[in-house]
Amino acid sequence: MRDLSGIVKAYDIRGLVGDDLNTDVAREVGAAFTRLVGGPAVVVGHDMRDSSPELAAAFSEGVTGQGIDVIHIGLAGTDMLYFASGQLDLPGAMFTASHNPAQYNGIKLCRAGAAPVGQDSGLSEIKELVGHGVPEFLGAQGTVTERDMLGEYAHYLRGLVDLTAIRPLKIVVDAGNGMAGHTVPSVFDGLPVELVPMYFELDGTFPNHEANPLEPANLVDLQAKVREVGADAGLAFDGDADRCFVVDAAGEPVSPSAITALVATRELAKEPGAAVIHNLITSKAVPEIVTEQGGKPVRTRVGHSFIKQTMAETGAIFGGEHSAHYYFRDFWRADSGMLAALHVLAALGGQSGSLADLMASYTRYAASGEVNSTVDDPSARMRAVIETFRNRNGARIDELDGLTVELSDGSWFNLRPSNTEPVLRLNVEGGDSTSMVALRDEVLTVLRK
Repeated sequence: MRDLSGIVKAYDIRGLVGDDLNTDVAREVGAAFTRLVGGPAVVVGHDMRDSSPELAAAFSEGVTGQGIDVIHIGLAGTDMLYFASGQLDLPGAMFTASHNPAQYNGIKLCRAGAAPVGQDSGLSEIKELVGHGVPEFLGAQGTVTERDMLGEYAHYLRGLVDLTAIRPLKIVVDAGNGMAGHTVPSVFDGLPVELVPMYFELDGTFPNHEANPLEPANLVDLQAKVREVGADAGLAFDGDADRCFVVDAAGEPVSPSAITALVATRELAKEPGAAVIHNLITSKAVPEIVTEQGGKPVRTRVGHSFIKQTMAETGAIFGGEHSAHYYFRDFWRADSGMLAALHVLAALGGQSGSLADLMASYTRYAASGEVNSTVDDPSARMRAVIETFRNRNGARIDELDGLTVELSDGSWFNLRPSNTEPVLRLNVEGGDSTSMVALRDEVLTVLRK
């Protein structure tokens, strides 16, 4: 019996390698997952971290010990694991800690067809089963088969976005020593793109910078290289290559909300009238542009399990989050930073202007980005903010995910508590920088009293 409470998160299993997450834990999780999903086989992939191969092997032992086969695809990005799960119609397990430092690892799980496994859709059952002890299986052991699916993955993505007729582009890609260094060369092979690689060497110690492009400090090298070589754009992937951040020719970051609006426009051109999902901290421009393009914007909570569930319910063609997760119905509703990147390159290469010019029409408002505040009592601070704005003339308040307040001038903010620490996460947007900064500072004053 084993307690997994410390490492079972909202959407995955993640912890420090050693006491928290080791081969014994991986083996038991593999057995419990197999009991949960059944099926003829489980697809297993892993990233470049030193601990990943042995953890994946132990997990596979847990699966085969329950009489189920394993198809091992080896080194993979998370979206490549989702591709394998969708293409083979099998449940899957990906060993990665995404953007977390080297001493961490984790397991992202999905059901057949890349359907999500989160706290409310299987992780709690796995935790309970491991906690009580996974029953021994007395039948014949399963087998492990190795299968290289990188070529199939690359071919599938290129089939979803046509780049054959674009003008030649020079693109810098910062893989952060993560899995994009493995997948980008295959995906970009044969495209009219001059690839300038940065940190493509697979190295789970992340010797150059953390593979977390959400932090501005981790974009500095990419920004400098784009300007140095005169590139058309730069792409930065996180450690497991499921998120992609974009910078323009001047090295300026492109908002993930603007990318969401761009991709939504392209997808709606293929299927007019379709639904497009956006979470509640994306820019107000996203639902505006979706509506203008004849689509149906659908607002949802933050988090991939909510996005995927809502996509399934609405038949949405696409979904985007401001954290640079992009979901595609034609990719089994799974998220793929690589697929979003191909859409950006197709749009950029399909016209003669710069990326900054292209994105200008998708960027309408001033945004704060996420501002985190560590507080002693998150609930009390949230209540204080509600009281501050409850009687504000024209203010609209909803609590779909944390607290969202929209003011009469169109400015708005969302305040959400962290799931794991005493932190409140604030996102603010205004019609211009002056109104955005004023609202941001007013909320922060209440939070940080």
